[in-house]
Amino acid sequence: MKAFPVRTKADLREFCELPLRLHPRDKYVPLPAPVIRRHARTAKLYVVRDRQGRVAGRTSTHRDAAFGPGQLFGHTEFTDDDAVFGALMDVVTRDAEGRALFGPVALLPNQTGGVITSGFEERGFVDSAWNPSYYPGMYERHGFTRRFEADTWAVDVAGSAAAYQFDDSRLATERLVIRHGSRRGLRHQLPILREMLNASFARLGYYTEISAGQLAEQTDGLAFLLDEGLLVWLEKAGRPVAFVVAVPDISEFLMRTGGRLGPLEQLRLLATRSRYRRDAVLVVKGVVPGEQGRGYMTLLSREVHRHLEAGGYRTLRSTFVERDNAASAASYLRAGGKPRHGYTFYERGAA
Repeated sequence: MKAFPVRTKADLREFCELPLRLHPRDKYVPLPAPVIRRHARTAKLYVVRDRQGRVAGRTSTHRDAAFGPGQLFGHTEFTDDDAVFGALMDVVTRDAEGRALFGPVALLPNQTGGVITSGFEERGFVDSAWNPSYYPGMYERHGFTRRFEADTWAVDVAGSAAAYQFDDSRLATERLVIRHGSRRGLRHQLPILREMLNASFARLGYYTEISAGQLAEQTDGLAFLLDEGLLVWLEKAGRPVAFVVAVPDISEFLMRTGGRLGPLEQLRLLATRSRYRRDAVLVVKGVVPGEQGRGYMTLLSREVHRHLEAGGYRTLRSTFVERDNAASAASYLRAGGKPRHGYTFYERGAA
């Protein structure tokens, strides 16, 4: 078998449809088709076909100097067939030209990607991975090793705000003010979030600094769905020091549409968005260096969980948290949260 580049609209359609055929519709959450089309401007897309000409595997390759000199690959889905996976990795290795391989990422680890290594019975959710149980073994048989092992988390919302105790007398003493996102003002709030995000995540090995353009692209359409009580940040004497970004979980909508999110689907989502305020996804949170360990994330967590409870949400899910990030995991544990999926990325040394 060999991989062929995606060249036509029909090729791209088959590329997008493969995981919908491979995976249970009630577990796998497809990356929206507009996002894949946008990624195709940067990455090379490939498919592997079986003897009947049907797509049996897909991947993409790209490089990003911000992440380092290695070869990145992503959008990687495949049948339980070593020949299919081998053909995918052959083309990734060819494009690598001797570089080490890292993935799956689309397009970077702090955007989306990864492989789940446990919790296969739990459904996936937006900005996170879901795959069948044969995926980790396939990577590891083909010489890949795990990097940045992590877990996703889930917290039952009912009563969760009480777990986050903060002395409110500190609000005046330390000149602390909680700010909320707004649909109308989001464009002007993004630079505030970007500065905190880059500062608080700079030490993490998988993280690459997000430019203004990248953040605008990643949050395109966020205002459309934003629940303003789930995007919060804290100012201390007028300086932003901590933030939480959570969004209503539209996973079930994407499952139903197969990742289609064109104008018609967007209108349908707008008309029915109240249905998707039962669960939420915490996408990212952080505290800037120099202000960590002061309880500021506890304060913001209380604010978010109060809003979740008042809004009738049932569950807050979290994208992956590295296992050596004990402080972040503790924030979920204190509210009775539990890990849902084991999570990892994979690397293979230079050829």
